[in-house]
Amino acid sequence: MFITIDEADARPIYVQVAEEIKALIARGELAEGAQLPPVRQLASDLGVNLNTVATAYRELQGEGLVQIRHGAGAVVASRTARDKS
Repeated sequence: MFITIDEADARPIYVQVAEEIKALIARGELAEGAQLPPVRQLASDLGVNLNTVATAYRELQGEGLVQIRHGAGAVVASRTARDKS
């Protein structure tokens, strides 16, 4: 998964992360049921605080794009689950 963060961007980093993941889903690069990287791993890869990534994942969950399973990580939600929310 390829995500870039622009520190000069006025948007908060968690918004940038969430929007990058949304774009990957929209382009089909992250398919339904695809496992997202663990919060700690993505935070380390991006050089950001793990709470930043956790907030991005929660935002995506709130929009119905991601399902967070405690202990099992986050996965891209199915289209039927998204349509119901």
